[in-house]
Amino acid sequence: MVLKIGLVGCGAIGMEIAKAIDRGDVAAELVAVFDRNEDRARDLVKGLETKPMISDLEVLVERSDLVVEAASQRAVAGVAKAALERGRDLMIMSVGALMDQDLRRMVEGLAKDRSCRVYLPSGAISGLDGLKSAGAGRIDLVTLTTTKNPKGFVGAPYIEEKKIDLDGISKATVIFEGPAEEAVRAFPANVNVAATLSLTARGSRVMVRIVADPGVDVNIHQITAEGDFGRITTRVENVPSPRNPKTSYLAALSAIATLRSIAEPIKIGT
Repeated sequence: MVLKIGLVGCGAIGMEIAKAIDRGDVAAELVAVFDRNEDRARDLVKGLETKPMISDLEVLVERSDLVVEAASQRAVAGVAKAALERGRDLMIMSVGALMDQDLRRMVEGLAKDRSCRVYLPSGAISGLDGLKSAGAGRIDLVTLTTTKNPKGFVGAPYIEEKKIDLDGISKATVIFEGPAEEAVRAFPANVNVAATLSLTARGSRVMVRIVADPGVDVNIHQITAEGDFGRITTRVENVPSPRNPKTSYLAALSAIATLRSIAEPIKIGT
């Protein structure tokens, strides 16, 4: 039976997911899309060979086996509740929303009660398989340093609150240092990876440093984890999404790879 997917969010990541399904890269059918901006939904569908329905959230959930959230952290609670209460599996791209403990408990509780699966793609980072393995022992500290061109931080709540002049940054400058929980709230469109790390590390301390560097044209995520297992270091230099410099193209590819894993019978990796 072909997996039926409903897509919530028709921005940069949603567009890549939809096109991958449309090309046949994922053994699934995109049956419905929803976006609060209906023009954006129409533009997405217009570019596809197979035309999914443009629907509201409730109809999308009813038609789907798996609901994919690719909208925003603000959208996660409503999408998760709608999908899980109806017994649908769920993939969350805006993982930062799950740093809210009440929301995370709600998602876990509903998934357990309804026997649903919730998938969190690795996003724009690498090394989560090693970190998951390390989590079976003791992790002392995880650090994430994210470096992007200043234009990738435009509109972030922290930038506006602190009145940081991004145009005035002429060299690599640390603009934030703090725990993952604060980083996710301060930069909700930039560091969902911090939340993914925190959830993978199962409560171990995750510290985040954010660097604005006008000299780079890639999004860099460097991760170091230390514990009784030893030390893990990974570094990824991601090409920004051509549709949205705030996110990395690898984040969209991660979503596509996760959907493939769901649809295919053989699973690779931890």
